[in-house]
Amino acid sequence: MSRPDIHLYTAATMNGYKPVIFLEEAGVPYDLTAINFSKQEQKAPPYLKLNPNGKIPTIEDRAEGRSIFESGAILWHLAEKYGKFLPSDPVKRSEVMQWMLFQVGHVGPMMGQAMYFQHIAAPNGHEEPFSIKRYVDETRRLLEVLDTHLEGKDWLAAGEYTIADMMIYPWARAYVWARASVEGLPHLQAWFDRIDSRPAVQKALTIPKANPHFWDTEADASAFTKENAARFASNVKQG
Repeated sequence: MSRPDIHLYTAATMNGYKPVIFLEEAGVPYDLTAINFSKQEQKAPPYLKLNPNGKIPTIEDRAEGRSIFESGAILWHLAEKYGKFLPSDPVKRSEVMQWMLFQVGHVGPMMGQAMYFQHIAAPNGHEEPFSIKRYVDETRRLLEVLDTHLEGKDWLAAGEYTIADMMIYPWARAYVWARASVEGLPHLQAWFDRIDSRPAVQKALTIPKANPHFWDTEADASAFTKENAARFASNVKQG
């Protein structure tokens, strides 16, 4: 049996789920290597040849004989390669790109810092109330931007479900892990509900493993929080 064109290297993080969502939604065959952060596999020389930044996700496109890193670049490549979830009209494509960059430049960095200071720095003895408030407040502001934009719309860009939605959803939906509120944001919550109801998305959020504490207010996050804080303790000490 021939190997699929796409080999995905990823982990169960907000960025790591993005290409899995696309591949599951598009029904594209792929194989997967789950990267173990505890073993620093993302920093191993063979992996750095594929992704010089030593992060996830990365794909190898065997048909084209090349690797691609950065989640936005990966989704754009897959959307163009398979002709799915990216409109052909240049104005609509620009809309998709704008919201993808909104995630890369704002949603991911701000929510990531809110999560870092609460779930990694604080448990490792670096409680920073000012930093936590700054990043949680900015997370809330960005969620408000999304809510305002989604008024009267089902999807973020181009009037259809696109890779822009796939880019932002794993981050924005993890407001639970960022400890940010979505109260009073009905359009955003309706968008969450629409994407939550997609079977391919729910399957993708279990690959390479499920992290229900990212999304579910009822999930017991205590064990994961302790494990996660210990895994990244060296990062805090270096800071």
